[in-house]
This record gives sequence, C-alpha cells and structure tokens, in this order.
Amino acid sequence: MAKITELSQLDINGTYSYADYLTWQLQESVELIKGKIMAMSPSPSVKHQTVITNLGGRLYQHFHKKPCKLFFAPFDVKLYDSRKSKLSDRDVFSVIQPDLCVICDKNKLTEQGCDGSPDWIIEVLSPGNSKRELRLKFDLYQENGVTEYWAVHPYEQAVYQFVLDQSTEKYQLHAMHPGDEIATPYLFPDLQIDLNDVFAE
Repeated sequence: MAKITELSQLDINGTYSYADYLTWQLQESVELIKGKIMAMSPSPSVKHQTVITNLGGRLYQHFHKKPCKLFFAPFDVKLYDSRKSKLSDRDVFSVIQPDLCVICDKNKLTEQGCDGSPDWIIEVLSPGNSKRELRLKFDLYQENGVTEYWAVHPYEQAVYQFVLDQSTEKYQLHAMHPGDEIATPYLFPDLQIDLNDVFAE
C-alpha cells in the first residue's frame, strides 16, 4: 500500500475512518468530519494566535494541578455518539483538533489524544474557517455530547457560549459576551475570564 504523504493522493470526496487517518503522513493538517477530509486553514493569523495564547494562558492557570485537563491543538479528538461505548479506529469517522479543550474524564485520554467528547471545546474562528466551525462543527459537537462549546470571534471581539440541553440534546445559546465583559464557563462557575485580557493585542 502506497504511503500517503500528499493530500492530492486522497479522494477528497471519499469517506475515511480514524484508522485511515493514522496511516497518513501529510505535511498539511487535516480533520475528519463524518468521514470527509477537511483541510485546516494554513498558518493562523497573529490575531488568532494571540487570542489562543491569552485565553489558553488564563485556562492553564485555572486547571493546573486540577483533575480536569486543558489541551491545545494539535491534539486529536475522536468523536462518536456519546451513548456508545468506545469504538475501534475503523468505526470512528470524525477526528478534530480543537484550538482548546478541557477533559475531565481521564479514562478518555490515550497516547494519541482523546477518545470521546471533551467536556468543553473552544474554537477561535478566523475568516477562512468560520463557516465550517459554526455549521459543521456546531452540529458535530452537539451530536456527540460536548457539554459546552465556545465560538470565539477575534475580529468581532465576541464569545458565543453554547450549552447542551440534556433533555433535548440540543445546544442553547447560553450567553453572547462582547469583548469588554467577564465570561464564566457554565461547567466551571468558579472561573472568571476577563475578555479584555483575551482580546488584548
């Protein structure tokens, strides 16, 4: 079997599993969403990286030496229906690399990343990926039981905070925070995040 080192060697319309993904040796970063290859945006902007650094730094301070763990991309997260037990790599068709995620169940952590849904996912959007994050990933995270999802808009300086309603299994917009507010995660009410600091240049 030929070694996959270039995206052009793959059928962009094909359907692939996590087992396939593990064999690729690509220069480009890709994700799988329901078996479909999604090329990630090339080098993020300075603004994008600054927001991740500022926000990640605040979260690191909070979660350091605590049971819940913070992870930065690149970090593979295998997603599948949260009501199912762990699946083999051949039966998993979505693997994503969230900008930031928090995982409280240590049994989900493997050598490769996270096997199952993180508790909290944060995506910092850029002009090239906003549509994908807000549509495809919103649906994917909702379907797979990610309890809290934040979509951070660096250029609008706003945070959209979604929380999964356990009865309907649908996201509700819990809050929309402008860049001069204090944002508090639903899952971690003792954590206060000053968005002035997050969006500071």
